[in-house]
Amino acid sequence: MKLKLARTTLKAKPKTIEFKKIEEELATKSIFYFDKDNSHKELKELIEYFEEKGFSVYMREVKYGMDENEYIYEVHIIA
Repeated sequence: MKLKLARTTLKAKPKTIEFKKIEEELATKSIFYFDKDNSHKELKELIEYFEEKGFSVYMREVKYGMDENEYIYEVHIIA
């Protein structure tokens, strides 16, 4: 399954990342930022995927502007 990473600029298109790649990157980092274009269902699948593997996962919305649609998802994956 693929998710869209948070955009680095407002006009940029989000890059995608697969669950396996996230799992590989857990050796060096535990916080990931995902774009608002991801569905809540997709993010729940991410949480379930890593919880089944024994990780603790915490997700929240982070607002970066005054508009209601200016947010990203912050996901912490901890072993």
